[in-house]
Amino acid sequence: MSASQESRTYDAVIIGGGHNGLVAAAYLARAGRSVLVLERLDHTGGAAVSTRPFTGVDARLSRYSYLVSLLPRKIVQDLGLDFRLATRTISSYTPTERGGRPTGLLVGGGEQRTREAFARLTGSEDEYRAWQRFYDMTGRVARRVFPTLTEPLPTREELRRAVDDEEAWRILFEEPLGVAVEQNFKDDLVRGVVLTDALIGTFADAHDPSLTQNRCFLYHVIGGGTGAWDVPVGGMGALTDALADAARAAGAVIATGHRAVRIDTDGGTAEVTHRTADGEGVATARHVLVNASPQELATLTGDTPPPPAEGAQLKVNMLLKRLPRLRDPSVDPREAFAGTFHIAEGYGQLAAAHAQAAAGELPAAPPSEIYCHSLTDPSILGPDLAAQGYQTLTLFGLHTPARLFERDNDAVREELLKSTLAQLDAHLAEPLADCLATDAEGRPCLEARSPLDLERDLGLPGGNIFHRELSWPHIQDGTGRWGVETRHANVLLCGAGAVRGGGVSGVPGHNAAMAVLEAGD
Repeated sequence: MSASQESRTYDAVIIGGGHNGLVAAAYLARAGRSVLVLERLDHTGGAAVSTRPFTGVDARLSRYSYLVSLLPRKIVQDLGLDFRLATRTISSYTPTERGGRPTGLLVGGGEQRTREAFARLTGSEDEYRAWQRFYDMTGRVARRVFPTLTEPLPTREELRRAVDDEEAWRILFEEPLGVAVEQNFKDDLVRGVVLTDALIGTFADAHDPSLTQNRCFLYHVIGGGTGAWDVPVGGMGALTDALADAARAAGAVIATGHRAVRIDTDGGTAEVTHRTADGEGVATARHVLVNASPQELATLTGDTPPPPAEGAQLKVNMLLKRLPRLRDPSVDPREAFAGTFHIAEGYGQLAAAHAQAAAGELPAAPPSEIYCHSLTDPSILGPDLAAQGYQTLTLFGLHTPARLFERDNDAVREELLKSTLAQLDAHLAEPLADCLATDAEGRPCLEARSPLDLERDLGLPGGNIFHRELSWPHIQDGTGRWGVETRHANVLLCGAGAVRGGGVSGVPGHNAAMAVLEAGD
């Protein structure tokens, strides 16, 4: 940033160059506003980045966030983003053992194959019909709720009328999700597959009276009006690179290596103090948009911080020389790993893991899920790796709250990683370790991140990938018209902790930009 840029007054200063901040910057700059983005790291993208984590290996992984569902097509079109998604042909595969025989449930590949897979696992078509009814219901809700995310917040009653289905409203918005799962499904494995969408990054039991699991489930089934989770072609960094390009092309100034340390505002004009390797500076703005957690917002403004957030996941990135063979011979590993590969996620296993973690212990059988980005999008691999059949694996572990790592982060992470991979190995015909690639220094291509690592690396409070508990997508006490407002009239929260935040969506960035444009100054 030059001295002349630093001394001028901007219409908007955006703190944080993650995807939501870049969405806001692009919208505001395209509307003719002068915009400055301050990013503390030496690159933009936040958690939505592609990196080469393994020394000397030409594999560009989506290191943190890795799938896209909640990004509205409207944002891609409005901003003219050079970005596309690839659809996964398989939804999921869940291995298990029945009668001493390895088997599993493959969802996807066409209706007939899915129907037959349910019948093979459960002995009838009853669970498949229940599955169809249940997801027909969530699909109807998705088509009605998703378009509201980029509109002013509806009231609870307005959203209920939009849903226009009292049974769906009761199941998703009023009673613990476990009630509906147990009423609609009989098979433990099928119940577990349904419940997992309520637990991604969320430490909760199926019957948690707070309904935090319901809110997580809702955001996992409404994306795009279909609930589909797609693969970002080129990795997640392709999206944030496209957003940064769009913002710069519209005239926004993006200053990396600039850490915001304080916001002073009188409600009409604000000053943002920031630090670089060369010293301290101040940027003046009519509006400040904070693409960071509610805790960081409170630190910047000197306000009382909200209750602490806590993440509950293990994130593992891997590169393999080949996909491992499965104990279940009826499934091709290229299909099993193309969708979501569920591990130790039966309904009873999920409940046991939650109870153990809540009691302060690591789960004996840690639940997790894996998918292979490179099967759908081989462009993230260098030509030599692709030709040799290399593949990436991304693992997301559940029910491992940050509190478990506080006594010794490194030791607990290693213990958890070992037991998590052992759960996977139980379903493989060969050890995963035999399939791992090695980097230029001979080390296995595997990296693991605990919630505390994510807090350190990305500023996620407690490692919480949503910054705090997900919110209902309607007006609640204290929320403003767009769900991004704070107690300071010209300071807005445009990160995942905003109402309708969470996931790679750009929705808080869009909504904060709309709030600024509506203000008209």
